[in-house]
Amino acid sequence: MHHLLTPIFSLFLLPLTLTALPGNSPYFYTITAKSGDGISILLNRYELDEYDCNLDKFLELNHLKKNDQLLAGKEYQLPVMIYDYNGQSIRSTLGISDMETAKRIANYNRIILNRNLRKSDYETSKILWVPYHELNCPGNINPPIAITDNIDKSEKSTTPVTSETVSIFGKEYGVITHKSDRLKGKVYYISSGHGGPDPGAMAKMGSHNICEDEYAYDVSLRLAKNLMENGAKVHIVIQDENDGIRNDDILVCDHDEKTMGTQTIPINQLARLKQRTDAINELYTKYAKAGVKEQILVCIHVDSRSEHQRQDVFFYHFENSKSGKKLAENVQEVFAQKYARYRPGSEYEGSVSTRNLYMLRVPYPTTLYVELANIKNEADRKRILPSSNRQAIANWLYEGLIKS
Repeated sequence: MHHLLTPIFSLFLLPLTLTALPGNSPYFYTITAKSGDGISILLNRYELDEYDCNLDKFLELNHLKKNDQLLAGKEYQLPVMIYDYNGQSIRSTLGISDMETAKRIANYNRIILNRNLRKSDYETSKILWVPYHELNCPGNINPPIAITDNIDKSEKSTTPVTSETVSIFGKEYGVITHKSDRLKGKVYYISSGHGGPDPGAMAKMGSHNICEDEYAYDVSLRLAKNLMENGAKVHIVIQDENDGIRNDDILVCDHDEKTMGTQTIPINQLARLKQRTDAINELYTKYAKAGVKEQILVCIHVDSRSEHQRQDVFFYHFENSKSGKKLAENVQEVFAQKYARYRPGSEYEGSVSTRNLYMLRVPYPTTLYVELANIKNEADRKRILPSSNRQAIANWLYEGLIKS
């Protein structure tokens, strides 16, 4: 069996101050790598991760192979083209006629500004950022998220890009930028396994304990953030007010998680499961009475098997749930595609099956139960220890959840 992306992406990247070249000859935005972040997180931060061709271009621009490591202090080019903005319109600046493309580029620039990744908007600075995929990747299998609000005949969206601060994601990731309303009216419950007095499956790495609940929780937060940024109402069932999204390989084990952020988690297993399902079902009933038609629960776990046994990401559903089966198949299909893309020659062996689990039987929403890895297996742990891999897992889960 084969794990996900190897931990090649472990660097922070700081933007350089750039001045647009005369004559409107585009060039690629350059950053300097610094220890702490990675490629997959970087592409996600700059809204570039939904197109495979952006990764291809990043590797091409920087003469890298997929498994190469980045070097701290070295400059790298991003697949974002920088143009002199002519002060009139995006279409005349770029020599294009398509209004929808211009609107997406305008929206992209507002998102980047909102994330403090650039100092001023393109109209003021006269510098226009154009993601590579907009002009170079027609027919890509991962199209950009469309802006669903009514838009007037100008290149500007009538709905400005907005943001809010959600403290549960931590200081670094707490700002949620609204990207689209594609999930508006849908409710998601994200429940990481175990927590509180129960760390779940455990393994030893040198002097460090590796606890299932910490890694499942980090992936859960990353997934919840993706969903919220696209208009979904998200309830994070198990919460730790101190952790937030973390970029460390070793996540410190603690016991202060609470159900819905307020309820102390019981020691007894059945009581723990009942506590979280009661909270979920109460909310489900309220939303159903209000007319919400789509509510989904995602339970995220890390398995524990023999240390010699490797496993891919597995998906489970309740045997009587047709919608659960379809949901699991959609997510599994995305993972299979990603394996083919990022690990060519490595067969994906993750499967979809039924299990008679409390968290599949009792909750009212359509439920997907995910096992990310075998925590006892050293190779499998590489799937969840690097933060870039945890972000990739969250991104792939998101893609599968919204797959129609």
